[in-house]
Amino acid sequence: MSKVINFRIPEDLLKKLEVVSKETDRNKSYIIRKALEYYLNEYMDYLIAVNRLKDKNDEIISYEEMRKRVEKV
Repeated sequence: MSKVINFRIPEDLLKKLEVVSKETDRNKSYIIRKALEYYLNEYMDYLIAVNRLKDKNDEIISYEEMRKRVEKV
């Protein structure tokens, strides 16, 4: 189920949104939704990474060790 949200957007950002909307032949709601999904996913990944760095019990391994472990799977 979808909900409606009203918000204010600066004029310069609206102009960029309109350009992308025209270039991609997508409506503005679609572009805003996708941008929000992308931002929230990236932010959640960031929070997980920060929490893992703060966790003293979480083993930090090198890139080489990670490659070895991935190749075993």
